[in-house]
Amino acid sequence: MHHQYYQRGRFVISTDPSLLDIKAIHEFLSHCYWAEEIPLLLVERSIQGSLCFGLYDGRTQIGFARVITDRATFAYMADVYVVEQYRGQGLGTWLVECIMAHPELQGLRRWCLLTRDAHGLYRKFGFTSPKDPGRYMEISNSDIYKQRNNIP
Repeated sequence: MHHQYYQRGRFVISTDPSLLDIKAIHEFLSHCYWAEEIPLLLVERSIQGSLCFGLYDGRTQIGFARVITDRATFAYMADVYVVEQYRGQGLGTWLVECIMAHPELQGLRRWCLLTRDAHGLYRKFGFTSPKDPGRYMEISNSDIYKQRNNIP
């Protein structure tokens, strides 16, 4: 697989999984609202099964996103973040821009994501509320990471 690499000044976005700082990603995710208390093992497994985008200031990881996809018809964007001290510089927008431009994610029939507070960011890229929410179904176990005995 050919890894994508994007640079903007001292900032870099790469899809090379060998560059990812798994401990830094876990530290951020385990304290955010959507993955609070997620175990390190699950972060590692989620990265292995996804197309991941690391955002770096030099060699320091400052952001992350992953896309769960078949690279043909569907993509789910997840775990998108920029660490707090780097926000307000357009890096989150650039990260999503690089994801949406990735060669293996072109011509997909459907993209989806969930967000509590970043609707404005994703609207810039064409995301909308479901046109027919009555068709959407889910099983949601939002507290599963807090129930350690339920994690395989």
